[in-house]
Amino acid sequence: MINRILSLLIVLITFSCTQVAPPEPVMPLPSERQLAWHEMEFYAFVHFNMNTFSDMEWGMGDESPELFNPTELDCRQWARVCKEAGMKGIIITAKHHDGFCLWPSEYTEHSVKNSPWKDGKGDVVQELSDACKEYGLKLGIYLSPWDRNHAEYGNGKYIEYLRNQLSELMTNYGDVFEVWFDGANGGTGYYGGANEERRVDKLTYYDWENTYKIIRELQPNAVIFSDAGPDVRWVGNEHGFAYPTTWSNLMRDEIYGGMPEYSGKYSMGQENGTHWVAPEADVSIRPGWYYHKYEDHKVKTLPQLLDIYYNSIGQNSSLLINFPVDTRGLIHEKDEEQILKLAAAIKADFANNLAAGKKAEATNIRGNAKKYKAENVTDGNADTYWTTDDGVVKASISIDLGAETEMNRLLVQEDIRLGQRVKKFTVEAYTNNVWKEVASETTIGGKRILRLPEFKATKIRLNVLDAKACPVISNIELYKAPKVIVEPQIIRSKDGMVSIQAFDQGLDIHYTLDGTEPTSKSNKYTGEFKLQTKATVKAIVVDVEENKLSPVTLAEFDVPKTNWGMAGEYKNEERSDVIFDGDPQTAWSVSKQKPVDFIVDLGEILNLTGFKYLPDQGRWDPDIIINYELYVSQNGKSWGKPVSSGEFSNIKNSPVWQKKEFNTTTGRFIKFRALTSTSENDRVGIAEFDIITE
Repeated sequence: MINRILSLLIVLITFSCTQVAPPEPVMPLPSERQLAWHEMEFYAFVHFNMNTFSDMEWGMGDESPELFNPTELDCRQWARVCKEAGMKGIIITAKHHDGFCLWPSEYTEHSVKNSPWKDGKGDVVQELSDACKEYGLKLGIYLSPWDRNHAEYGNGKYIEYLRNQLSELMTNYGDVFEVWFDGANGGTGYYGGANEERRVDKLTYYDWENTYKIIRELQPNAVIFSDAGPDVRWVGNEHGFAYPTTWSNLMRDEIYGGMPEYSGKYSMGQENGTHWVAPEADVSIRPGWYYHKYEDHKVKTLPQLLDIYYNSIGQNSSLLINFPVDTRGLIHEKDEEQILKLAAAIKADFANNLAAGKKAEATNIRGNAKKYKAENVTDGNADTYWTTDDGVVKASISIDLGAETEMNRLLVQEDIRLGQRVKKFTVEAYTNNVWKEVASETTIGGKRILRLPEFKATKIRLNVLDAKACPVISNIELYKAPKVIVEPQIIRSKDGMVSIQAFDQGLDIHYTLDGTEPTSKSNKYTGEFKLQTKATVKAIVVDVEENKLSPVTLAEFDVPKTNWGMAGEYKNEERSDVIFDGDPQTAWSVSKQKPVDFIVDLGEILNLTGFKYLPDQGRWDPDIIINYELYVSQNGKSWGKPVSSGEFSNIKNSPVWQKKEFNTTTGRFIKFRALTSTSENDRVGIAEFDIITE
């Protein structure tokens, strides 16, 4: 018996000696709640509140609860759209800066309980909570620290009020996955009728440590978002983009909500950051966060949404896309259409993992142990990983695809349970017995996705060139994403050069100049060309491999603007010629009390029959012209009566190209007079101005 025991002990000791210890964690590390949040990855923001009905972005706090009256509110529709889009949760603006509450808070009368909606018996937060449960989504809560309605904002009584409302939201609506605190704090407001400006010390006023304790006690699994975390941080912009170098590590104790220098100094994270506070990229599907009818034509396109996806989730960030729910209480049809296009494109891009189950080898394997073998990166198991011996921070891992394979996407992940490590890496493709570099990047983190030009290879190699400690790579995936076939963009510059651009690479463009429908046999676009005459340009994108055609883009061009320029008061005004550059995304504005005269020198005498005007397309349009007069002159001095006058009807709600025609008039100079506008400020802006000739 003694001999058998000794033999067993020897076997156990021998076995234990062969075990290779895992790498030591590289601090900081994510908590369990943060790891659960990382799995969320893609979720929705819903901005729906008093601003929806006041047509503002930031209400003043003096709005009457009577304004809040959605006619078809349906949180189940929100949840359905988000679920179909592949999102995993919804964060609702329970209270924005104006202080109006979407739930019947017992601590204020400024809430849904005093609105006509459902005779004051409704609760938007409860309806959304129920809808999220039905559709398998998680619920998040946005609660503005700033309250422009509350009389006590700025003193200690308001902090008690804020915490009471936070407790209501954390107690009455089930599990919450994220609590969202905005960085906007203090300024002008109603404040119970004081109508004044109030400033607070952003660093100390909210006593965040004790405010956060309420969340930790009532919703221990919820992450807390703000500029400074403590769990999730703002990415530093509202475009939805993270950065080519994005660390989850943050010097958290140096930051506070609303910090002016945050975006430029801290938003990318820091390699030597003291706390794990990963970024969240937030962006609205429209220019504004709240619904405005005048933005119905500005919903982001599929190419724009794909850029956002790859520059957020593909750069070590989560993605929070906002839906400005409309006055009906629904996600607008155009918003739904575009987000579902994104969902379909993402599904197609990642439909077939070319690296799944493929053989792999590495230049170094930790202790030569099977537990850390190279094939762990292709096994589809998030709990396994390839790693190297301690001190080895430069190593390579290659995947054998077995045959020549075409691809254009690479996805790579670190096992962040052991910290973020990689500081620099490259990707190489093995083709015709030669390794060729196809990418050179910096950080990886929870997920890095590279969009690459299409190429063929039999092997792929990831080279870690530098890391904080031995690299820990859990997953590598390869894909051939289909090309994005959307209508091309046609622009003619001021000097008459026409450019036609497709969103994706490797596609053909065909066009016509006579107004006929283009086909794959029409003129093939090979580069910009000069067009010095009137013409109707139509173009399509063609994917030759898949035999797919895009919808047709049409652009009608009148005489070229080569010799055009501003005359009169703004003759030498800087950037004024952008209104002739053919690009609707550029604009020029002036600051002057109306009426304002824009005088254009056409450079030659023309027979004019009309004009076209495009308002500034930016989010914060300086001013949109409503009432106008248009004059024509031979010499720029004698103007006579206007050849056209009137209004651009409904232009505030539909700020698209406006076209006005008139009887044929001969002249060289045009005076476009702005009489009234959509707002009362002293600015007038124009994106594009054009003429119609005989």
